Amino acid sequence: MFDTDNTRDLQDPSISEIISRLENVDTFYLLFAGALVFLMQAGFAMLCAGSIRAMNVQNILLKNILDACSGALGFYSIGYALAYGGVVGDTRTTFIGTTNYFFLYNVDNYINWFFQFAFAATAATIVAGTVAERCKLEAYFCYSFFLTAFVYPVVVHAVWDKQGFLSAFNSNPLWGIGMVDFAGSGVVHTTGGCTALVAAIVLGPRVGRFYNEHGQALEEPRTFPPHSVALQVLGTFLLWFGWYGFNPGSTLAITPLGYGDVAALAAVTTTLSAATGCISALLFNFVVVLFLTGEEVFDLTMAMNGGLSGLVAITAGCSTVQPWAAIAIGLVAGLGYFG
Repeated sequence: MFDTDNTRDLQDPSISEIISRLENVDTFYLLFAGALVFLMQAGFAMLCAGSIRAMNVQNILLKNILDACSGALGFYSIGYALAYGGVVGDTRTTFIGTTNYFFLYNVDNYINWFFQFAFAATAATIVAGTVAERCKLEAYFCYSFFLTAFVYPVVVHAVWDKQGFLSAFNSNPLWGIGMVDFAGSGVVHTTGGCTALVAAIVLGPRVGRFYNEHGQALEEPRTFPPHSVALQVLGTFLLWFGWYGFNPGSTLAITPLGYGDVAALAAVTTTLSAATGCISALLFNFVVVLFLTGEEVFDLTMAMNGGLSGLVAITAGCSTVQPWAAIAIGLVAGLGYFG
């Protein structure tokens, strides 16, 4: 038996009920997009595992797991508060969030924390491949916690929070415009990349890369062939797949008028930039090697990393550029990776 009153409510819902249902749709949308972004952890794990020597695979996989775990704790404890904490209606420009949200205090929008946590964990995992085979687990855990708890949130607050000094949403944006970074080319990937550069400088090269066991310089740098090309390709495709949560999901909602169109454009530009970056890096490397050695070489590493370069490059402007411009961005990104 149906409850006639409930049936009537379903047929003639009130405005508040409609709003509630739309909010539920947006919540599911962010949950799905955040899950795709979190799946990128598996992509990084497979890419890193395939790119190093077999004897160090277990170590690098554990570091990837620690990124997710320490990232969750760091972003829960103080990271989210430093990124978005503040008084509602306060228009002052601040360096970091200073009130609310510590340990999720006063947070009622849990889905936003989940989505932003997935981004924070991604920023931390970028460094894993850079320090592969030459970083202690204890040090890596401390780094991952500190980056998600302080370093990354400071950048997020500056660019994405309304009180950030670089934010386009600030009441008095920098130079009247502010910085527009839709999904995080700068906020996520530049932060992770700069951190990786510092880590590489501090740690130095892997043992045996440029010097032998006696400390004598090698005539030519020693290469360490990847132990599994299959894992590298799997990781690349998982990252590409996860990017469809990263870029289109950055609309943060799907029900408001026009948001679906923005998400669709982001998906198209993401695809085209990745594809063009892959092909441009592959072909440019082919031409250069052919010119220098006379050999015809299609380098899989160039193809994979060229595609990833295209994904990183389009992330900031994926919601605004036209498809043809996404191809141009991917082309430059692929050539930039080769350089």
